[in-house]
Amino acid sequence: MITLSQQLNNSNLGWDVAKQPNPCLWKGVTCSKSSLITQLSLSGFALSTDKLPVVCAISSLHSLDLSINNLSSISDFIKDCGAIHGLKIGELTNLGVLILSENNLNGGIPTNLFSISTLSRFAANHNNFSGSIPGGLTRYVKNLDLIYNKLTGSILEDLLSFKNLQTVDLSYNLLEGSIPDKMSPSLVRLRLRSNSLNGVIPSANFATLEKLTCLELDNNSFTGMMPPELGDCQTLTLLNLAQNKLNGSLSAQLGNLRSLQVMKLQLNNLSGDIPVQFSLLKNLSQLNISWNSRTGLIPSSFSNLQELTNLSLQHNYLSGSIPDSIRNMNSLTELQLGENQLSGRIPSLPVKLQIALNLISNLFEGSIPHSLSSLTGLEVLGLSNNKLSGKIPVFFFTQMPTLTQLILSNNQSSGIVPKFTLFVSVNISGNPNLIPAPNTFPELAKKKMPVAVSIITAVAAGVLAARVIIFIYLSIPRCFYFFWIILSNFLTENEIHKSNISFTKAMETIANPLNIFLKTKFSTYYKSIMPSGKSYFIKKLNRSDKIFQNDKFEQELEIIGKLNHSNVMTPLAYALTKDSAYLLYEYAQTCTLFDILHGINGSSMDWESRYSVAVGLVQGLAFLNGCTSGPILLLDLSSKNIMLKSLKEPQLGDIELCKVIDPSKRIGSLSTVAGSVDYIPPVPEFAIACVSVLPRKAKDECCATDATKC
Repeated sequence: MITLSQQLNNSNLGWDVAKQPNPCLWKGVTCSKSSLITQLSLSGFALSTDKLPVVCAISSLHSLDLSINNLSSISDFIKDCGAIHGLKIGELTNLGVLILSENNLNGGIPTNLFSISTLSRFAANHNNFSGSIPGGLTRYVKNLDLIYNKLTGSILEDLLSFKNLQTVDLSYNLLEGSIPDKMSPSLVRLRLRSNSLNGVIPSANFATLEKLTCLELDNNSFTGMMPPELGDCQTLTLLNLAQNKLNGSLSAQLGNLRSLQVMKLQLNNLSGDIPVQFSLLKNLSQLNISWNSRTGLIPSSFSNLQELTNLSLQHNYLSGSIPDSIRNMNSLTELQLGENQLSGRIPSLPVKLQIALNLISNLFEGSIPHSLSSLTGLEVLGLSNNKLSGKIPVFFFTQMPTLTQLILSNNQSSGIVPKFTLFVSVNISGNPNLIPAPNTFPELAKKKMPVAVSIITAVAAGVLAARVIIFIYLSIPRCFYFFWIILSNFLTENEIHKSNISFTKAMETIANPLNIFLKTKFSTYYKSIMPSGKSYFIKKLNRSDKIFQNDKFEQELEIIGKLNHSNVMTPLAYALTKDSAYLLYEYAQTCTLFDILHGINGSSMDWESRYSVAVGLVQGLAFLNGCTSGPILLLDLSSKNIMLKSLKEPQLGDIELCKVIDPSKRIGSLSTVAGSVDYIPPVPEFAIACVSVLPRKAKDECCATDATKC
C-alpha cells in the first residue's frame, strides 16, 4: 500500500504515510478485523492503467472499484500484473468485486480476466468495449453490468445459463441475434434494452425462473407472440417489452403475475382484446399498451386496480364506452385513451387525475359533463376530434385552477366561448357554431351613422389597417428571427421522449412569458406541455452573451447528453437559434428545493427527506466531479436550481454551464461568472448539501467544522 500510494501520488486521495502510517485508515480502504485489506475504492481520481499493477500484490483484496477514471486498457493491467495469459487464481485470489465503469476502456473484453473463480461481480458500464461477448464470461460472475458499450455479435448460448448467474445488464449496445433458450434458475434481473436483438422471445425456460423480478427487452426487433409462459414468473415486478415488433394476442396467463408493478408493451403490433385477467394484477401501478392494434372493450373490472397511477391505451382500436366503474380507480393520475373508437358519453372519472386526461380522436358525443369539474388537480384535458356538443362550461376556469391546456378543437360545440385566463392554452378551432366572447366596445354595427361619418370611419380604418400591416411586415421578421431554429437534435435514445417532444411547441412555449417556471443567473426555465400531454422543462441560454463559447456548444451538449445519473438533470434534446440555445429536460413533478425550504408551495421537509436530499446531492456531485470527459464544476449551485422529482429525490441542474462558458472571457477569475450568493467555486461542493437542507443553527455548526459529515 505504501508503494501504491507513492506511485499514485494523488493529492485527492490524501494518502500520507507520515501523517497516518496505517493504510486501513486511509480514504477508500477497508480492512478486516485482522487488518487485512479487503476493499479498495479508487473511484474518480483520474487514474491511468500504468500506475495500478502493484494492486495485484494485495492478495487479500476482495473488492476493487476503479470506476470513473482514465483507464484505457484492462488487458495491459492484467498483463502488467505478471501473467500474460491471465492472473495466476497467487494474485488476486480473493477478488470478488471488480468495478471498471465510466473509463475509456476499449477493445475486446479480456477472456483471461474471468479465470478468477472468486469474481462474482463485474461492472464495466459506460466504456468503449467492442467486439463480441466472450464465452464463459459468467462462469463465476453472478452480477454482470456492461451497459453503454459498443459490443456486437450475438449472445452466446452459455452466457445466461450458468446456475449462479443473478443479474445481467447488456443494454445500450449493438448486439444482434436471438436470446438463448436456456437461462439460469437464479436469474433475478435481465436487461437487454436498446440493442438490435431479434427473433422470438424464448418461452421454454420461464417456468423455472422463480426468482426473476425484472425483465426489460424494449427497443429491439423481437417478433412473434408474447410467450404465455411469462405468466409463470410469479416474482416478476417489472415487464418491459415496448418498442419491438411483437404481434398476436395477449395471454390470459399474464394475469398470474400478482407481484407485477409495471407493464410496458407500447409500440408493438399486439392485437385482440385486453384480457380481463389483467384486473387481477392488484399491485400494478403503470400499464402501457398504447400504439398497438388492440380491439374490444375496456374491461370494467379495471376498477380493481387500486394501485394503478398511469393507464395508457391510446392509439388502438378500442370501442364501446368508458366503463362507469373507472371512477373508482382512486390512485389514477394519468389516463391516455386518445385515438381509439370509444363512444357514448364521458362518464365520471377518478378525481385524482392530474397529469393528463386524453380522450382525443374518439367518437364521444353529448355535452361536456359537469363531472369534469371535480378534477381540480388536472393540468391537461384533450377532447378534440369527437362529436361533443353544447356550450363550453364555465367550470373550466372557475373550478379547475391547475388546468394549463384545454383542447376542444373539431367538435360540435356551440354558444359563447368563456373568457379564459392567460395561464390556460385553449384550442377551439373547428367548432363553427362557437361565438367569441363579447368585448366591451359598443356594437357600432347596430347604430345608424351618417354616410359621411361612415366614409370617414372606413377611410380611417383603412389607413390604420395599412399601418398595422406595414408594422407587422417590418416587425415580424425581427421578432421571430430569434425563434428560427437553425439546428435541433435529440440527445436521448428514448423513443418515447422522441415521439413526445415537439420543437415547434417548444418555441411556442418560450414565446409566452407566462410559461416561465424559474430564473437562475444564467438561464430561464419554461414549462412546456407537448401535444401528447406530457410536460417538459425548456431551459433558455443566451448564446449572444460573450462568455459562451459557441464553437464548442454542440460538441459539449452531445457529451453531456450521454451522462446518466438519477441525481443529475441530463438534457434530452436541444435547439439552437441565432442568439439562444434551448435545452429540453424531463419535467420535475414537485418543485425546486428552494420552494420546499421556504414553504412556497405549502410543503415541508422532515429530517428523513432532508437526509435523502443531502445524500442525493453528494452522489450527484461525486458523479459530476469524476466524469471521464473531465470534471464538471457547477458554477451556480443553489437550492433554486435543484429540482425535486419527489421530496426525497433531488436533481442537479445547470450542469452544462462549466462546459459552454469560455474561460478566456472570464474577466480576472472564475468569481466573475460565479452564480448565486453564498456559492463561489472552489468551495467544496458537497458543503452545499449542508447549506441547502439543514436549519441555520445546524448548518452553521456543520459547515464550520467538517462539511463532509453533513
